[in-house]
Amino acid sequence: MQTIRFRLTVLYSGLLFLLAATVLGALYYGVASSTEERPVSKEYAEVVSRSGTVLGHEPVVRVREWENLINLKTLATLRRYALVALGGLLLASLGIGWMLSGRVLRPVRSITRAAAEIQATDLSRRIRLSGPKDELRDLADTVDTMLDRLEAGFRAQRQLIDDASHELRSPLAIIRANVDTVLTSPDSTEDERVRASAIVDRATTRMTRLVEDLLATARRTAPALADTDVDVGTVAAEACDDFETLAAGRGMRLIRAAPAGLVAIGDHDALRRAVGNLLSNAVRLAPPGSHIRVAAGRSSGWIWVAVRDAGPGLSEDDSERVFDRFWRGGGERRERDRHTGLGLAIVRQIVESHGGHVRLFTRLGQGSTFILWLPARGTDARGTPAPTHNPL
Repeated sequence: MQTIRFRLTVLYSGLLFLLAATVLGALYYGVASSTEERPVSKEYAEVVSRSGTVLGHEPVVRVREWENLINLKTLATLRRYALVALGGLLLASLGIGWMLSGRVLRPVRSITRAAAEIQATDLSRRIRLSGPKDELRDLADTVDTMLDRLEAGFRAQRQLIDDASHELRSPLAIIRANVDTVLTSPDSTEDERVRASAIVDRATTRMTRLVEDLLATARRTAPALADTDVDVGTVAAEACDDFETLAAGRGMRLIRAAPAGLVAIGDHDALRRAVGNLLSNAVRLAPPGSHIRVAAGRSSGWIWVAVRDAGPGLSEDDSERVFDRFWRGGGERRERDRHTGLGLAIVRQIVESHGGHVRLFTRLGQGSTFILWLPARGTDARGTPAPTHNPL
């Protein structure tokens, strides 16, 4: 009795029954008001034979009395048939209302059945409701779209957990091996202990960087971040300030060309981290004594930030994978690189969450230029393709 179908049935049948009762009541009232209801009276007259003898008294019925009797019987018949018709109409309206409400609520049952079949580990089930483009069809399509986003999010989450587990497994194995074979062994020498401590320190440093990068990724995807007006030129200047000393220590020079007044909508700290990750890679990979150029500007409703270095550059195959999580190149470069491989993946995630795009221009042995394109404030560039040229 608490189901929507039952309530719709009662509502449909109740309204139909009330309408029918009103119509029949109005008809009965009209007939009754135009009909004179009074008892039928009888008058008697003497019946006299031809000879003049009184034979008895017989009732004499007048025409008006006959009409009154017919009216009374008509009203009684009308009342009886009206009550029977109302009873049948009540039963018919209940059946029709039950069938109609079931037909109307059939899409809801499909949605409920699909939702019941969906599990947290398998979001591939979809409703895919057919039929007219009504409110229930819109609801089903909205639920399917939501499931698409949830499935993509869970897939990315599982992939991130698998990748993070794989990356954490290696430093943990290194730490365990050195602790078991060297640091806890009474036969190990002082040099072996120092070397093992240095190896453990590098492994823990790598794990710390990985955890920090994962935390940064989770924070940017959290809905609690509030985007405000951000001066991209100021963001680039602050990121340069952070790496000025480190670059100078390696004999590098940071060349700035990022004027103020380039305003976009976004998260100031997240954008500074994105530019900082690009500068971190440039300072780490570029040769000592080279220049690193950081510039910003505006083009066709877009704000751009560019970081150009004179590093080793990337091949065409590597440039397509450089933004993948945990990718750190191959061969000797991978052996020398103790970073997590999340830096550029975080850059792409931050920029795309702002409605922007990342572009890479690189050639093997000739350095790399990373361009961050962000929609300018007050424009409708968000969701449209960003420029593909190199503004430097």
